[in-house]
Amino acid sequence: MFRLTASRVGGLLARRPAAALTAASSRPSSGEVSRPVDMSRPQYWDRRVSPLPDRPFREALSAEDKALKQKEKGPWGQLSREEKIALYRISFQLTYPEMNQSSSEWKTVLGGIFIFIGLTGLLVIWQSYYVYPPQPLTFDEDWRARQLQRMLDMRVNPVEGFSAKWDYEKGQWK
Repeated sequence: MFRLTASRVGGLLARRPAAALTAASSRPSSGEVSRPVDMSRPQYWDRRVSPLPDRPFREALSAEDKALKQKEKGPWGQLSREEKIALYRISFQLTYPEMNQSSSEWKTVLGGIFIFIGLTGLLVIWQSYYVYPPQPLTFDEDWRARQLQRMLDMRVNPVEGFSAKWDYEKGQWK
C-alpha cells in the first residue's frame, strides 16, 4: 500500500531540476550513488488494474533462461510445470494471488496507535500529579452538602427554584 517501486522513485529523482542534482551530489552521502531513471523508457510494475507491464520483469537472462525462452517457442505441451512457472517468473514478479495478498501492516499501525494512546495516558496521569494544582475545597462532597444545607436555610429562590422543591416541615425533598 505504501510501497514505492523503483520506477516511481526513479521517476521522482528524474523530475528534480539539474541544480538540485548538482547540490545533492556535492553533499556527503552514505556511499550509495543513485542515478536518475529515464522515464521515457518502458517500466515494470505489478498492478492488478494493468496486468501487462511495459517490459518483462527480468531483462538480463542467464543461459538457462535463454534456453527456456527458445523452448517456449515450441509446443507448450512439451514444457513441464516447473518450466512454465520459470517462464512466468521471467516475465512477471508476482502472481494475482500474491498481488491480492493482504499485508499485516494494519497490525503495526494499530500497535502504534495503542502505544500513542498509552503514552498520552501516562502524560495525563503525570500532569495530574505534578503539574495541575490540587482540587479546590469546593469539590469535596462534605463541602457540597454543607453548601446545599446553607442554601436551603437561606431559602434561595423559594417560588420556582431550588427551595421550592424542599419540604421544610418534613425535612426532605418533595
